[in-house]
Amino acid sequence: MSWLYLIIAGLFELGWPLSFKIAAKASGLAWWLWIACAIASMELSALFLYLAQKTIPIGTAYLVWTGIGGVGTAVAGILLFHEPATAARLACLAMVLAGIAGLWIFK
Repeated sequence: MSWLYLIIAGLFELGWPLSFKIAAKASGLAWWLWIACAIASMELSALFLYLAQKTIPIGTAYLVWTGIGGVGTAVAGILLFHEPATAARLACLAMVLAGIAGLWIFK
């Protein structure tokens, strides 16, 4: 169950930078709603990371959590905001994913 919590924490980890990006383009009430989404994502991410760390070593949990958030945010940036998807950037993302997979395999 801890690994599921960690995956959920990682998904919420990518929720707050995406909310900030959208909030940066919003105004008025929409801005406040996106900021609220960012704060909720941070809180939920921390909660699920806490739950995961009850049985997963802290270093492994933290690296997987930040890896899911970082790779997920980079992919979302490419897909949603038309950020560059160069071969070098994709290769670097693949290396991060390989590291995350390695931490899970060699737990």
